Amino acid sequence: MRRGRRIAVDVGDARIGVASCDPDGVLATPVETVPGRDVPAAHRRLRQIVAEYEPIEVVVGLPRSLSGREGPAATKVRAFAKEMARGIAPVPVRLVDERMTTVTATQGLRASGVKAKKGRSVIDQAAAVIILQNALEAERVSGNPPGEGVEAII
Repeated sequence: MRRGRRIAVDVGDARIGVASCDPDGVLATPVETVPGRDVPAAHRRLRQIVAEYEPIEVVVGLPRSLSGREGPAATKVRAFAKEMARGIAPVPVRLVDERMTTVTATQGLRASGVKAKKGRSVIDQAAAVIILQNALEAERVSGNPPGEGVEAII
């Protein structure tokens, strides 16, 4: 397991959830929810977060269907990740499977008593936490960085 903090990003149309982990890669915690409708502003804020946290990499959740196929949402996320990789280079960006993370995050928040309306502001952060925990576990098991690397658009 590589040592170093990581950032996870759950990209949505309206909001972008951000999570981080400790330098040992043990525990993922929520960071913030970035408004996602203004994409240039979202990228600016994400660059600020990356500069502040100094991660060894950023993992971005890639939405796939349960069958593993990629649709329009995955195409959007791939483009977002490429632009992000360009903006934060040389910090690497990796795409990781995010199937069921929002569902799991929603269930977890409801189980802990968070109401649906209030939960919208933190659901994306919770999904980012799950994406990051899954990526950390995948690296622990395989010994390799999780997911697939993203080439920066230059």
